[in-house]
Amino acid sequence: MDKQDLRERTWDALDAAGEARFPFPPHGRIPNFAGADDAADRLASLPEWDDADVLKANPDAPQLPVRRRALREGKVVYMAQPRLRDERPFMKLDPAAIRDAAADRDAEPSAALDDAATVSKMDRYADPVGPDELPHVDLVVSGSVAVTETGARVGKGEGYSDLEYAVLRELGAVDDETTVATTVHELQVTDDASPDAHDVPMDLVVTPERVVRTDTAFERPDGVDWTALSDERIDEIPVLDRLR
Repeated sequence: MDKQDLRERTWDALDAAGEARFPFPPHGRIPNFAGADDAADRLASLPEWDDADVLKANPDAPQLPVRRRALREGKVVYMAQPRLRDERPFMKLDPAAIRDAAADRDAEPSAALDDAATVSKMDRYADPVGPDELPHVDLVVSGSVAVTETGARVGKGEGYSDLEYAVLRELGAVDDETTVATTVHELQVTDDASPDAHDVPMDLVVTPERVVRTDTAFERPDGVDWTALSDERIDEIPVLDRLR
């Protein structure tokens, strides 16, 4: 199935079933879904989560419970700014620094951690860093529109999640030891997707009901696929322009 047709089918299914959650409509975005908290809890029950000290997470609404839980448990979380628009495009959220900032403001530390995980309040607590400043990332959490049980992921179509991974791979911050996971609704699990060469396959697909260990046979990209990028797009993204 064409990727855009699959996206539309998935968005429609979540909407029609009443399983989509704010922001509405689910179309055109990584869709939030009923049970996102349960999926986050299920992810956090896994050994890959326990072993992870550093996460790179997408900024979308359905993964907010994942980001909040990670910060509460003392894990450092990195989120990319939209479209990698700045020279230092990754936002570092360090729970220890957030707690210190809360203490300086006589604020409740747990509330500060929850606020820091949101896109609207992240800037109050995060430090922007360049991709070459990231340590080794133990766990990447990606948002998805659709995903297969064999690990093929379909995003919303802009390609930034895969590009972020490729940049970090180019610089050695992610490697074959890095686990890549997504949290989704069961309605987002499909049989109708296959990855392109630049797509990052998922090791774990986590829904509110189950965990799928994909044992994926799809190859991870080993860096930036420069042939897939136009000069215009490279010029728009400072880190790509520098890496080139």
